[in-house]
Amino acid sequence: MDSLTTREAIRLVAERLTDELVVCTTGYTCRDMQAVCDRPGNFYMIGSMGLASSIGLGVALAKPCTRVVIFDGDGALLMGLGNLSMIGGLAPRNLIHLVFDNEVFASTGRQPTYSASVPLDRMAAAAGYAVVLRAESPDQLTGGWEKIRTGNGPSFLLVKCHPDEGRPMERVRLAPEAITNQFMRTVRP
Repeated sequence: MDSLTTREAIRLVAERLTDELVVCTTGYTCRDMQAVCDRPGNFYMIGSMGLASSIGLGVALAKPCTRVVIFDGDGALLMGLGNLSMIGGLAPRNLIHLVFDNEVFASTGRQPTYSASVPLDRMAAAAGYAVVLRAESPDQLTGGWEKIRTGNGPSFLLVKCHPDEGRPMERVRLAPEAITNQFMRTVRP
């Protein structure tokens, strides 16, 4: 089975986006998304680790007719674990929660997370997500994305991957205020 790096996994999903709003967790996820699919409908979180799912949930509840995708990491999800139960309990049908699980805090030095022994997909199922899938290869990822991108959620796709090698992508170019203003203009046309 072919395995994916985090950057490859993000690229595979980004290439398949249409008009969804995307909330990216802090760190390398934002940088990788900016490199492959920079657009006004992306909210790049700078700092505030663990809160992408809270922000994504808020956007999904405020815009129920718009598909909202959260690009999360295993470390960030574990940091904001209570958000799983909020999403499951509030059950926004337009929310897709992707977790790129490389089992490390990549942007702070590759310290291990607990996701190797804590099944994040099973936690999402227990929290009440309507659809929970797991992908460990490019084919599983693209197939899983196709299943959840038009169905009713909340949906959770755990993407098992490994950390990228080499230099990280460039830092997010916009200041936090500019990111917020650009995203808000997209959300409220």
